[in-house]
Amino acid sequence: MRRTALATPALAAVLVGTQPASAQPAKGWEPAPSAPWDVGAGVRCDFPVHGQPVVDEVVRRVLSAYPDGSVRRVAYRGDLVVRVTNTETGASYDADASGSAVVEHRPDGSQLWTVLGPVLVGVGQDQGSLPRGLYLVDGVYTLDISPTGYKSVRLLHGTTDDLCARID
Repeated sequence: MRRTALATPALAAVLVGTQPASAQPAKGWEPAPSAPWDVGAGVRCDFPVHGQPVVDEVVRRVLSAYPDGSVRRVAYRGDLVVRVTNTETGASYDADASGSAVVEHRPDGSQLWTVLGPVLVGVGQDQGSLPRGLYLVDGVYTLDISPTGYKSVRLLHGTTDDLCARID
């Protein structure tokens, strides 16, 4: 089973450091499309990078909400392939980020991702347990994002694939 997590509004949150919008718990799955994104040279890779979903069948289901209606826990699944492009050279790689995840949004703005399968993780300089870069993390793991955006990846069983090196 290969499903997705980060390249939904939540992927945008991981890559650019924003938070997904609040929502009431839903009874079923709803579309969670991913927007194209850009990061400048030196932010993730030594060169500017563009991400464009080429397959996006991601859905989400709000599992619980806080009393104010904001999301507490949400599940993501669905096929997602993102074309990651070095915009200086045109080199690209189609990253299959079709993992699944349950994301806990904490009151302090931090998030805990419990993930199975591949998702994209962008890490800024000195902002994570991985060096600055853009990674396809695959396996069974957690991603803990602090209120300041620091990302700690804890692999139970898995791999990291440096996408900057693939498109350099």
